[in-house]
Amino acid sequence: MSTISFYTNPMSRGQIARWALHEAGAEYEQILLEYGTSMKAEDYLKINPMGKVPAIMHDGKVVTEGAAICAYLADAFPDAGLAPTATERADYYRWLFYAAGPLEAAITNRSMGFAVAPDQERMAGYGNYDRVVDVLDGKFQTDDYVCGSRFTMADVYVGAQLVWGTQFGTLPKRDAFVAYARRVTDRDAYVSAKAVDDALIAENG
Repeated sequence: MSTISFYTNPMSRGQIARWALHEAGAEYEQILLEYGTSMKAEDYLKINPMGKVPAIMHDGKVVTEGAAICAYLADAFPDAGLAPTATERADYYRWLFYAAGPLEAAITNRSMGFAVAPDQERMAGYGNYDRVVDVLDGKFQTDDYVCGSRFTMADVYVGAQLVWGTQFGTLPKRDAFVAYARRVTDRDAYVSAKAVDDALIAENG
């Protein structure tokens, strides 16, 4: 299987994709891009017209969007055992897309000062921030991981949201969130991937 081209910036959501690459055991070549310059350059816009990272190219195909990259890598590297089993698929896809949709939108809007009035909640896919948080809290009060007792690739994306959210204050430090974040960040793949990005940040600091 060919080496993956991985387009990223260490201070970006590319950290999620790197963690996923390490979990999958994938060989990759990193291409570091800078905001406002190489990320918006014509050659990269052919890869991702949005001018955003992360993106990967594998076997001539491009995958963008963090959640999609996670799901793709789980399928492309089945020996890692991170794709869902038949009985896990419902939870896997439900919470992967919950994190990429309602959770991401609720956090972003709140961080940017966009308040959803009660009469506007039906227009917002996530309803309101507090409900999104409460639903996620309920999930991890009963389950150790997205699919119950087993870590899957969905935990990379959901886990990244909760790790960053509790670290930077965009999510409350509820007991279930903190415990879940601790479980996923104790993984060897998380530690090794984070070390790479932390070193790159320090080099360019």
